[in-house]
Amino acid sequence: MATPAHPRRAVRSEDRTKRIFDVVVAAVLLLLTAPLMAVVAVVVAVGLGRPVLFRQCRIGLHEQPFELVKFRSMHEPRGNRVSDADRLTPLGRWLRSTSLDELPSLWNVVRGDMSLVGPRPLLPQYLSRYSPRQARRHEVRPGVTGLAQVSGRNSLDWEVRLGLDVDYVERRTFRLDLAILIATIGTTLRREGISAEGHATAPEFLGSRR
Repeated sequence: MATPAHPRRAVRSEDRTKRIFDVVVAAVLLLLTAPLMAVVAVVVAVGLGRPVLFRQCRIGLHEQPFELVKFRSMHEPRGNRVSDADRLTPLGRWLRSTSLDELPSLWNVVRGDMSLVGPRPLLPQYLSRYSPRQARRHEVRPGVTGLAQVSGRNSLDWEVRLGLDVDYVERRTFRLDLAILIATIGTTLRREGISAEGHATAPEFLGSRR
């Protein structure tokens, strides 16, 4: 009788397959969307000014920081424009609702900072606020999309979102990744869960209630 594969060895094999898939797909998408990104860059430059790219420190695999790259969707914080609601423009709302602002993040995938699918990368100040279980979200690379994003995105309560992140970590498979990528297309087209109720984007995560 054949000996079953060691669970950890199977996971490592899946992770290698996932990484190869990420690099190939992200590289192809970068090439195919290059003309579109050039147009978006011009639109952002005219509508919001320079720089056209938004760069911010986020936390990735094994709690390591990296620089996330997206198209700008907000004015710089100055004067009375401090909150997200004051800084977010109609152009920015449109970019977010269509997920066009995420296209430069494909470069993060090619670099190895991110995966196509995984928990969304969050801010460094949240690290000390996670419960031990929630902190498991950093056992995998963060994703451009993920289980929480196709389940409600920013409309979800933080506890639910982080719970879905850990759920993904615990049961991740290549098949699940493909299902999430397909579901992302529908979520993007329907423009669902773009912002939390009463917020321009999402409220700050202040810590776990559990």
